[in-house]
Amino acid sequence: MPSLVLPSPARGSLADAVVVAVRDAITSGELAEGTTYSVYQLAEILDVSRSPVREALLRLAEAGLVEIARNRGFRVVLPTAHDVEEIFEIRLALEPPAVRRAATRADAGQRDLVAAHLEAMGEAAERDDPAAFWPADRALHDALLRASGNTRAASIVDDLRATTALLGPPTTATGRSLREIHDEHAPIVDAVVAADADTAEDAMRGHLVETRSRLVAALT
Repeated sequence: MPSLVLPSPARGSLADAVVVAVRDAITSGELAEGTTYSVYQLAEILDVSRSPVREALLRLAEAGLVEIARNRGFRVVLPTAHDVEEIFEIRLALEPPAVRRAATRADAGQRDLVAAHLEAMGEAAERDDPAAFWPADRALHDALLRASGNTRAASIVDDLRATTALLGPPTTATGRSLREIHDEHAPIVDAVVAADADTAEDAMRGHLVETRSRLVAALT
């Protein structure tokens, strides 16, 4: 059984922390596709009871990240081109309308926050620092969705992004540099800061369509 690290459950439940630990292990390759792992071993390694592990695995199964093997444990399932199409269909239904709302309803603090996340992405791109870039990218999308007033959408999109992250580093999977990805986000943030709802929505849609096309092409 590989080594896993349980993050501190500062926010949320113990099951939430197990979800993060399993996601991180899948992304890093510690948990390999197609291999069956024991719930009992996972609970022992993470030093938690089996109950939060089972809850976490059920949630991961619902998200399509693992497959429950009855009486045996669970297997990692990597996304297919069809999965990516479905994921982006949902994201396209949620995120462009959300940034439209964010452009019209975000307060000064929320506008400053999304601008700060974009700036952090730009600085990380200048350093060619993916370890700093991707958390800033994820935080930017989360802040935009929360600025729209829809925290449930933010949670759903975070889960969907975790699934596509299993395909590998996005710069590899999509063929874009960190700077190019940053530059796709800049019109979205600029429009939200300027309260330009039409441009914000169009820019987010364009970013998601481009990302979807590249990910699907890489899997076919």
